Amino acid sequence: MKTKVIRMNPQELDMEGIREAGEILKQGGLVAFPTETVYGLGGNGLDPQASAKIYQAKGRPSDNPLIIHIADMEDLAKIVKEVPESAKKLASVYWPGPLTMIFEKSDIVPYETTGGMDTVAVRMPDHPLAQALIRAGGSYVAAPSANTSGRPSPTMASHVEEDLDGKIDMVLDGGPVGIGLESTIVDFTEEIPTILRPGYINQEMVRRVIGQVQMDRGLIQADSKVKPKAPGMKYRHYAPKADLTVVEGSPKAVQEKICALVEEKIRAGEKVGVIATEESIKAYPEGIVKCIGTRADEESIARHLFAVLREFDDCGVTYIYSEAFDTPQMGQAIMNRLMKAAGQKKIQV
Repeated sequence: MKTKVIRMNPQELDMEGIREAGEILKQGGLVAFPTETVYGLGGNGLDPQASAKIYQAKGRPSDNPLIIHIADMEDLAKIVKEVPESAKKLASVYWPGPLTMIFEKSDIVPYETTGGMDTVAVRMPDHPLAQALIRAGGSYVAAPSANTSGRPSPTMASHVEEDLDGKIDMVLDGGPVGIGLESTIVDFTEEIPTILRPGYINQEMVRRVIGQVQMDRGLIQADSKVKPKAPGMKYRHYAPKADLTVVEGSPKAVQEKICALVEEKIRAGEKVGVIATEESIKAYPEGIVKCIGTRADEESIARHLFAVLREFDDCGVTYIYSEAFDTPQMGQAIMNRLMKAAGQKKIQV
């Protein structure tokens, strides 16, 4: 299969390209496209065979649910049994946007899309290209991140091509994404709405709109027999090829520990990477040091995380040491992705 790439400005859409991509989706093919969070790998969410193709292209376990993307609120009713009032409130504030909500699915949604679950995850992306593709492709686009399963999520089209070239029909290149971390997932099938995956929209932002909301405390481990209700809950995600460890503590102690670890590995003949910020980058005289952003702008850290992990893959490093990022709004989401990428390896200093 030859993967066609169409580049376009999201503010000046190539509608002929959008129509072509929409026809691919209607015919059961796969199209990668940008959203405000990460690039998604889209297929017809109501077509069991299209969903199966998504799992195959990604090498993704088939019990890991896919998110159905819609562009219009009236399309929600067809794929869910009911929408609680609290979910309607949250949608009125954060849709379109980086929010996914889980509902009881209707019969029209195949189990191939939901990973065998009786629930369905739904999102309305805030990206003009994504919205146009969804409307052109039949209104219900199932789309996980457009990467090989387990690798860092794609924040630009080149990441998609690197992983999926020759495995999917088309890539719509709309330039780099804005947020860089996947959406917040809130489960409305629980008695108390539950955040299953943190994202740009944090717990306090949800609480301000609907009142009581809880964080999921039973993050499912890889050896659990419990099926995940949301993407990213069960399997290792976002992992670079190198061994990644997060170092947490006061800035000075973290910098001293990372410097010592880097020196030790270099002496042993290893190629070592360091994830630093604008504030700390000069503290690391050895290793391949990459700046992820500035602590004064936590969105810059989120936006660059996955790209930096991929850059280290390109450099061929064998070990990576990263500072921790306990930032005000997105700190929980950033650390969730970073710790998953590290296989939960953390050093406290």
